[in-house]
Amino acid sequence: MPIYTGGGDDGATSLFGGERVSKHALRIELMGAIDEVSAALGMAVVHLRGERAAASAGPAQPTAATEGQSGPASLAALLQRLQGELFVMGADIATPHEPRAYAVPRITADHAKALESAIDEVEAKLPPLTDFILPGGSHPAAALHFARGICRRAERSAVALAQVEDLPKPILVYLNRLSDLLFTLARLANHQAGVPDVLAKDALAPE
Repeated sequence: MPIYTGGGDDGATSLFGGERVSKHALRIELMGAIDEVSAALGMAVVHLRGERAAASAGPAQPTAATEGQSGPASLAALLQRLQGELFVMGADIATPHEPRAYAVPRITADHAKALESAIDEVEAKLPPLTDFILPGGSHPAAALHFARGICRRAERSAVALAQVEDLPKPILVYLNRLSDLLFTLARLANHQAGVPDVLAKDALAPE
């Protein structure tokens, strides 16, 4: 199957079910932003795997844990799980009407609840946040902050779409929680790497 079809050369694309819409439609804008979030998470996974490979050359050291494991490997696994959920979200958004022939996986309130649990678990392992921080620090943290910024844009697109078309509420809640989780995971990535967060007050301090 060729990667190109020519079907979108007129500036339109198809939703699941065959409905044709403009590539600039709010629904497509939202799907594109979600794809960008997933791509940024993929960058973070690559950086984490690089850190894991570098760490394997020395003695293993216990670090903060997620999902019952520890270190960059478990964080990478969590990010890949999030990529999978974003894939489901993209399909959800692309299928505003339930097809009769098959059931489309949907984002539910349980997905957002799982993000809240992950935030609480990670925050318990981090030092208290006492200052505003800027994106940066380690490579994985920078990628996660980048993903967080895109996620906020996706959330804004979701709000805009929800004002004119039907959009399931769990999608809005999930994107809101996901941006908070990505902020927390960026701090975790720096913590695991032994790299301090970039404090806003330090960036504003006169040289």
